[in-house]
Amino acid sequence: MITVTHRRYVPYAHAHYAGNLVDGAYSLGLFGDVATEVCIRLDGDEGLFASYSDVQFTAPVQAGDVLEVTATVTRMGTRSRTIEFRSVVVCRGTGGSAAAVLAEPIVAVTATGTVVVPAKG
Repeated sequence: MITVTHRRYVPYAHAHYAGNLVDGAYSLGLFGDVATEVCIRLDGDEGLFASYSDVQFTAPVQAGDVLEVTATVTRMGTRSRTIEFRSVVVCRGTGGSAAAVLAEPIVAVTATGTVVVPAKG
């Protein structure tokens, strides 16, 4: 159907835990951003997030990482759209200003979400 991808650097200001770990809500917020672009592209409206289901935190996100966040529409109803999300670490911060591009990206978070858009009229 449609896939939208954003890339974001994770600033050190977002680290909340030892080892510069970032909370899982950070990726969920990025899912909201990429879902907004999906709704604008499909419907000309930002839409509203209705729910998440099957959220899986599979690997840590750390300050200094670069994330690639992808949203793929898997179902379109009259006003609702089901979206599959992935947050993947493509560069890993290695301390200070250093970072490394990963040969194999790390899937950090996956989820399914539902957004709703206004009725066309």
